[in-house]
Amino acid sequence: MNILIAGMVIFFSIHLVPSLVGLRRKLILRLGDSRYQGMFAVIAMIGFVLIIYGKSQAEFQNVWVTPGWGTKAAPVLMVLSLILLASANMKTNIKRFTRHPMLWGVTLWSIAHLLANGDLASILLFGSFGLFSLFNMFSANLRGAKKQQTKYAFSKDAIVIVASVVVYGILVFLHPYLFGVKVI
Repeated sequence: MNILIAGMVIFFSIHLVPSLVGLRRKLILRLGDSRYQGMFAVIAMIGFVLIIYGKSQAEFQNVWVTPGWGTKAAPVLMVLSLILLASANMKTNIKRFTRHPMLWGVTLWSIAHLLANGDLASILLFGSFGLFSLFNMFSANLRGAKKQQTKYAFSKDAIVIVASVVVYGILVFLHPYLFGVKVI
């Protein structure tokens, strides 16, 4: 469990830097933008690898019994999560309805996994990602995040939706091999 927690501390600490505008600005001035981004990416990847390894090694400690409806709701939330995650970096109309499609996607991802997992390591992992995403939305809103104004053809949204459903199918198939858990 210690490796999982260390990974989360590293990952979330580096992801807090952009919300600390003064610190971020000083780091960019000192390192330059490219080196700052490189440092950010390396530190985030180290944290991410530790999270994955730590979760895989964490002892199973059941905290609650997940609700029966939770495993039925999780797939729906996951499809919505993937649509939001995909739309974050694509030209879609979804960004006209929310300033934070990626963060909402992560929040739905975390809720879906909390509904399907009641062990301590899962609660720490998925709960922390969900809470961090909500914090990031709040922080970005304070810094003036705005919704997209540009309108795109519905076909762009349709492509994201179809692609997300396909990716969901692939993830369902690969989930037991990647994470050791069959989901459907």
